[in-house]
Amino acid sequence: MSEVTAGRNYSAFDAELTHQALNMRLFMRLLRWARPYRITLGTSAALVVVWAMVSVLMPIIQGPVVVDTILAPNESAESRFNFGLIAATEWLSQLFSMPPLGGAVMLFVGLTLAQLLIMVGHQLTLSSGALKTLRDLRLDLFASLEHKPASFYDHVAVGRVMTRVTNDVENLFRLLREFVALAGQFVPFFFAMVMMLVYSAELTGIVLLIIPAAAVATYIFRIAMREIFRLVRDSMSALNQYLQEDLMGIEVVQLSGREEMNAQEYRVLNQENRNQEYRAINYEVVFETFNTSLTSIAIAVIIWYGGGQVVQEEMTLGALLMFNMYINMMITPVSTFGHFFNTLFRAMASGERIFQAIDWDERLREPEHPARLPERLEGRVEFRNARFAYAASDPVLRDVSFSISPGEKLAVVGPTGAGKSTIIRLLARFYDFDDGMIFVDGIDVNHIASGDLRKRVGVVLQDFHIFSGTVLENISLNDPGISRERAQWAARAVNADGFIRDLADGYETELAERGHNLSQGQQQLLAFARVLASDPEILVLDEATSSIDTGTELIIQDALHKLTHGRTCIIIAHRLQTIRECDRILVLDQGMMKELGTHEELIAKRGIYFTLHELQFQDSVGAAELALRKRREDERPRWVDMSDEDDEDDDDVLGRRGMRTARRT
Repeated sequence: MSEVTAGRNYSAFDAELTHQALNMRLFMRLLRWARPYRITLGTSAALVVVWAMVSVLMPIIQGPVVVDTILAPNESAESRFNFGLIAATEWLSQLFSMPPLGGAVMLFVGLTLAQLLIMVGHQLTLSSGALKTLRDLRLDLFASLEHKPASFYDHVAVGRVMTRVTNDVENLFRLLREFVALAGQFVPFFFAMVMMLVYSAELTGIVLLIIPAAAVATYIFRIAMREIFRLVRDSMSALNQYLQEDLMGIEVVQLSGREEMNAQEYRVLNQENRNQEYRAINYEVVFETFNTSLTSIAIAVIIWYGGGQVVQEEMTLGALLMFNMYINMMITPVSTFGHFFNTLFRAMASGERIFQAIDWDERLREPEHPARLPERLEGRVEFRNARFAYAASDPVLRDVSFSISPGEKLAVVGPTGAGKSTIIRLLARFYDFDDGMIFVDGIDVNHIASGDLRKRVGVVLQDFHIFSGTVLENISLNDPGISRERAQWAARAVNADGFIRDLADGYETELAERGHNLSQGQQQLLAFARVLASDPEILVLDEATSSIDTGTELIIQDALHKLTHGRTCIIIAHRLQTIRECDRILVLDQGMMKELGTHEELIAKRGIYFTLHELQFQDSVGAAELALRKRREDERPRWVDMSDEDDEDDDDVLGRRGMRTARRT
């Protein structure tokens, strides 16, 4: 039994999230992925600071320069701090021999164009750095999920995992973009405050009274939105999970006529997501309206109080106009900070989910010093008192011991749930288990790197997976060690070459998702070709022919003989013909080994295998007798009366056969 797996609390995969508004440890960790692109992102940050400084200059041109110096000259205007814009206007006027107003317009247009170019450069560098950062993060997340063991996906829904790779990474992209944009808006905030203090400390103090009100509103908004955005993320995960499960099982859905029922269930989940999103929108609308009102109130106060100062000649008209423009630079960052919390909530929740998936420490236990395997294994397999449980309270294997000689074929039979497939999964190291239980050529498989072991153990599972791609890619799996010639040889060996060449583009035919443009039998033939191309020493067939019709099975019998020749084989099968061709038969029941021997030995023992054999044989004989009787009736002339004697003879034959079968059972 795997103690780690058995004792793990998988509900914590979502339950442990804290949903903090700002987790600096998480934020700094995200920046580690941005480190290779720090020059690009640093350039973007520098450009946004330059853009912000240019933005501060624009109101000065419109106010103190145009109004106080050109339209309504005021001697005190030139004595105020103006970044040399008045002098620049006069220099342009003299240079191009134009009126001062023309020089001011030229300066304003020039700064506007410069601001536009700076913003374009900022957006391009920011997007480039952010996209590369999240590209690397997504690759690391995918690599982490690729190495999660089968026990992880036994307990965690794939739809919830997919949400982390798609929606959550996208939320982090928005965070990186808006964080730099927010920083760019706070730069003019402080510049504007300095300029306002220079021109009127009293009026600046009045404006600053508005800032605490906006800050309080932002804080209240943040508190209210915390739980809402958690519910939004959870409802989105539930939507993705249900969609993934529904589409993966679309054939079952349509066969059982559940389209409307599933659509209704999805409609309920979608409505829940809509309700949470709508709540978030309502809060955002209220918050935006409040901030807009604050801006209007601030402008009204400035016009009222500042206008009085203009009348009393304590303040210039241009300065008053500049104050009105700076109001937006003061209020907008605070308002944007509230919106940023919207993105921050989503991104922090997404970041927690992403890093939780990356940090989830469930991995197969790999040996520190893996055993070196010879170039070719003999193929000896041994189970010594093997025991295993997917859940601690429900053991699947109980002290199972057997050995397989090199080149031997072992059939594993038993009722459903006896532990047959578990033997395969442990041999291929899909799960962790205790040392000293499974050996290959005398080497404990726990001392072999799982990747090396799986190259030597070829497995054909019940549900053979077809990947999107060509037939050739599905055989070779893009393994550079498998050439096109070898893949085609493997296909010919398992009798798959014929149907492949009949496809539209032969080996270059693009297969649909999960191979829906192939029959079940054709998919199984591809499975055999894939395994044969990799040339493993140990072969495992898990119900490999269970879903193939009798005609197709006859076609692949020759392929199976070629595939299994010279290899150690473990074959899980219910078909009598496949079982009887094996060297020995292992019988499992309730996780315990009940019988082991040849077909003749187990029949003579008259135990569990004998009962399973007779039940299957009885079903086959009964079906054959019914088919024979129907054929005789169909061939009998319609105008000839069937005598009672004939009926009695047929009934006697069936009766005697039935009695013999019953006695055998």
